[in-house]
Amino acid sequence: MSGLPPMLEVDGISISFGGLRAVSDFRLRLAPGALQGLIGPNGAGKTTIFNLLTGIYQPEAGTVRLSGKILNGLKTWQIAEAGLSRTFQNIRLFPDLSVLDNVRVGAHLRTRCGLAAALARTPGQRAEEEALTARARELLSIFGLDGRRRELAANLPYGDRRRLEIARAVATDPKVLLLDEPAAGMNPNEKQELRELIRLVRERFGLTVLLIEHDMALVMGVCETVTVLDHGQTIAVGTPAEVQRDPKVIEAYLGVPGELPPGETV
Repeated sequence: MSGLPPMLEVDGISISFGGLRAVSDFRLRLAPGALQGLIGPNGAGKTTIFNLLTGIYQPEAGTVRLSGKILNGLKTWQIAEAGLSRTFQNIRLFPDLSVLDNVRVGAHLRTRCGLAAALARTPGQRAEEEALTARARELLSIFGLDGRRRELAANLPYGDRRRLEIARAVATDPKVLLLDEPAAGMNPNEKQELRELIRLVRERFGLTVLLIEHDMALVMGVCETVTVLDHGQTIAVGTPAEVQRDPKVIEAYLGVPGELPPGETV
């Protein structure tokens, strides 16, 4: 993978809010198939970076490229169409739609038939809808949710809602998947299942994954490299073991130089 051009390339993006520099000169290279963590204390700018990458915010400086294509200035749906998909720290499912329809919504990004064909229910449109439904059910089966496909998303247990959101993101057929604190609110068993799910998603769908996460056990378990932010600036890049020992990382989390106490999460 090292000889291939980067799948996601971020060159010096920055943004300020009310005179406060939220992200400063952020840089990132993700090779195809990479699984990288993005960590830092609360307020370090992690989710702001995701919002910059996905078009919710526009960077004041710098460039974002996906497979060589510049994403700056594109709408969120255009960025998703280009192949960059995400989940959210606060789950954003369609609660009043079924589990199946939530995934179908994601898969609709890749449909070709237009509104006229949908209204006329042409043979081509019906065939496309059948293929879309089959694809959605395949994803639900992979994610262990096909048995609940007719239930409303709002009625799912918390861990299943997290998995459903990832399944919907994968349904858009992305090149790069951004996961924003997928383990938030999960119990230890659910976190272990999530760790295996992230590995499965990367390997089965050939995705490049960027993961925001506070649980260092999860980061250590799945990520090959980690970028650490503090006050909108990158303070360390390396393997999970390297950044966990880095004095600047320890100081950012604990406020003092030293070593992390046993069991402390970064």
